[in-house]
Amino acid sequence: MVDYTQQGRTAVITIRRPEARNAVNPEVAKGVEAGLDRLEADGEIWIGVVTGDGPVFSAGADLKAIAAGEGLALSTERGGFGGITRRDRVKPLIAAVDGPALAGGCEIALACDLIVASSAASFGLPEVKRSLVAAAGGLFRLPRALPPAVAMELILTGDPLPAERAHALGMVNELVAPGEALAAAMTLAERVCANAPVAVRESRGVAIAAHTANDETLWRMTEEAMTRATRTEDFAEGPRAFIEKRAPIWKGR
Repeated sequence: MVDYTQQGRTAVITIRRPEARNAVNPEVAKGVEAGLDRLEADGEIWIGVVTGDGPVFSAGADLKAIAAGEGLALSTERGGFGGITRRDRVKPLIAAVDGPALAGGCEIALACDLIVASSAASFGLPEVKRSLVAAAGGLFRLPRALPPAVAMELILTGDPLPAERAHALGMVNELVAPGEALAAAMTLAERVCANAPVAVRESRGVAIAAHTANDETLWRMTEEAMTRATRTEDFAEGPRAFIEKRAPIWKGR
């Protein structure tokens, strides 16, 4: 139900339940977590892409699994819902969204660092329409990704946000034609992988903390991140490649 493939330095984690709108059941949650485990452990992989098979990115929780008493199994101990929404990780993730990302599906996309979406995509937290609460991070990640008033409108009405508007408001990094989200996400991943991977990971960590930490903490984190970057082999390679007028050859260590 979840495929893990590699292309160069990029791993692609694909939810394959098109017959169920890629809804998250226990097997999907375990499969996504296993894919993230592989991505984090493999020194040759520097970035990941999360996507869904078929016309829907993910409709969120599988209601049949919930009705069967498997609701708790839709989360993993380390990853949270879908094996991803609470996952502590260091490598960047891109969501490639080529259809609706609703409820938990929207929260999976928001758990990623970047979003590439096609014009066939939409985002929403419709839980309130069923007397539920979006409990996988959407209630605080959506207001970070969108203007507060727009996020509040989506949360309180449960109505979806078209990809075009999500892109105009800065939630989506790149908007493409239907069927092109994965290819565009792979191209974006290549752009990220052109940079020193340790520096990318350290920079990501500080940027994420900027949402919640104070400036004093962020200054300390930035200094510590820079110190760790200077201790890598790549720290010497960057200036050397610039002087020699060539592309750097990063080692990731």
